[in-house]
Amino acid sequence: MSKDVVILTEAASLQIKDMMKHNEEEGALLRVSVKGGGCSGLSYGMGFDHEVNEDDLHFEQYGVQVLVDKESASILQGTKIDYKESMMGGGFTIENPNAIASCGCGSSFKTATAAGTPEEC
Repeated sequence: MSKDVVILTEAASLQIKDMMKHNEEEGALLRVSVKGGGCSGLSYGMGFDHEVNEDDLHFEQYGVQVLVDKESASILQGTKIDYKESMMGGGFTIENPNAIASCGCGSSFKTATAAGTPEEC
């Protein structure tokens, strides 16, 4: 498994840095994770953190320090996180090559080895 579990695009990195500045979180780390839930069973999590845990993979992309816990790492391996602007506003997009099914909301998925805990949308 590659140490750089997820791939941040330059656009996503710039947006994350802007969000850190806006929320007075400069110097924070970006934690990317997977948790049970959503209509397909698993959902993504992204947030700011200030501590590296013992079971975290820690890497940097475009000046953003990224953390992924080992349990989420196998599910997220090769996942690309981008930020796109449109007429309706902007948002992060997540492309996970391990996902075999996702729901219409686009934030819930399952893999061949991890079904999670599906719930109603």
